[in-house]
Amino acid sequence: MPSSGGVYHWASITAGQYGRQCGWFAGWWNFLAWIFGAASMTQIISTQTMSAYALFHPGFHIERWHIFVTYIICSWFCCLTVALGHRLLPKIEALSGCVVVGGFLVTVVVCAVMPYVNDQPYADNNFVWSKWQNHVGYSSDGFVFCLGMLNGAFAVGAPDVTSHIAEEVLFPSRNVPLGTLIQYIIGFITALCYAVVILYGINDLDRVLNSPLPSPLAEIYRQTTGTRGGAFSLLIVSIIPTFGVVIGCYLICGRTLWTLARDNATPYSHVIRRVHTRHRNPMMSTLVCGMVCTLLGCIYVGNDTAFGAFVGSYVVLTTLSYLAAVMPHLLNGRSNTPRGWFWMRGALGYIVNGVACAYTIIFIVIFCFPASVPVDASSMNYTCLITGGLTAFIAAFWFWRQRDYVGPTNVLLGSEMIEHSAT
Repeated sequence: MPSSGGVYHWASITAGQYGRQCGWFAGWWNFLAWIFGAASMTQIISTQTMSAYALFHPGFHIERWHIFVTYIICSWFCCLTVALGHRLLPKIEALSGCVVVGGFLVTVVVCAVMPYVNDQPYADNNFVWSKWQNHVGYSSDGFVFCLGMLNGAFAVGAPDVTSHIAEEVLFPSRNVPLGTLIQYIIGFITALCYAVVILYGINDLDRVLNSPLPSPLAEIYRQTTGTRGGAFSLLIVSIIPTFGVVIGCYLICGRTLWTLARDNATPYSHVIRRVHTRHRNPMMSTLVCGMVCTLLGCIYVGNDTAFGAFVGSYVVLTTLSYLAAVMPHLLNGRSNTPRGWFWMRGALGYIVNGVACAYTIIFIVIFCFPASVPVDASSMNYTCLITGGLTAFIAAFWFWRQRDYVGPTNVLLGSEMIEHSAT
């Protein structure tokens, strides 16, 4: 079912007679998740940039407004790249992919070799593979491990990434699932290798945990390479491909908002769903995403704890949107979905869908727990508040908008229908 709406479209079909309601929630959850994804990835660029600067200015005290200004510059650079550089996006994303792979290889080699070159000890096998470092106050190491899976869930990304450009690729019913599979294979292998290498390079964990720099990678790289210059270089290697990630996030959330708008699921749908005649892309929806991310950045100036919950909200909202598509698919006997190139036959499909639903529900609850105990206002996990509040807003908006909401439609970006509606 190729559609730029992704799970929004799928939930509308798998849920049968309740498809409009499930699709509505799935679409909004997914869109808001990608907004949080764009904001949090831009914030990562900002903290790494300021940390790289502070490496050579030990007396420099990083303020929130420093990170905010960097955030705004990076955010609008990526947003305008998507809005105005539509024809360059395939080349940019291809280049970003090469930079990611190249940067991964450079980082792994440098972090593996430099401790030996500098004649400094590696971390022992016990530290990397078996010793638990529980610094968050929970008594159960198993629960801490599950809570820490939030970082992995955020880093690997969402399986619906490629689906949001399904209407702009050839043979999407085959290539989109293949893209998702390749994404996770590459992500698993590279993330595992990267994590193992940098863990072996850490020689003082307390300095990493207590570093004054906003990005812990700066201290990790400094310990691994033994020099500030080496840490700075590896941070640059990390920052450059992250721009490609943010561009991808804007590409996805802009397409998702455009998909919702063309189905009258948003305020001012007649404006947001317009496709620019010259650039042939949903420019207005992309610019709206940029403005929303700017507002989210303003929150960081007032409260960095609330902004930190955006990472958890991204993971929880994406998984909720998947649950809105997979659970109805399972409950309806997997009967409402047309067979495509990849289809799990018989009991295997039910088992996989059942495990996926159970896993999603359990970890949504876990990811709403505070990162450490005891809890106060500054250490509270506001993910549950953000997710619950936004869900209440989505539900209220449904009762106002349901008469005009037409449900998902499948229209290609390059079609004459869109060209006509844009004029």
